[in-house]
Amino acid sequence: MAGVWVFNNGVYRLESSPRRRVLEHLPSGEVVASYSSLDRILKGLGWERYYGGDPDLYQFHKHSSIDLISLPKDFSKFCSVHMYDIVVKNPNVFHVRDM
Repeated sequence: MAGVWVFNNGVYRLESSPRRRVLEHLPSGEVVASYSSLDRILKGLGWERYYGGDPDLYQFHKHSSIDLISLPKDFSKFCSVHMYDIVVKNPNVFHVRDM
């Protein structure tokens, strides 16, 4: 059980601590903190920006595959679902970890 036990009004309850997840680029150890750093890393792996889709998304594709990475334009909405999508499409290059 992860969290903190809190005693209030004669009752103990477990409050879970929110876990923040980050996307880590394994070869450099860099934590992806912005789309500019992610863009640089993905371009180095052969991914290109894709502009033909939804204007509310930041998208990447590879000519050598049918894969498409779709991310929200707002980096604050970049969550673990998006991180794992990047990990699956780039095996052994990225890792999602708890902060």
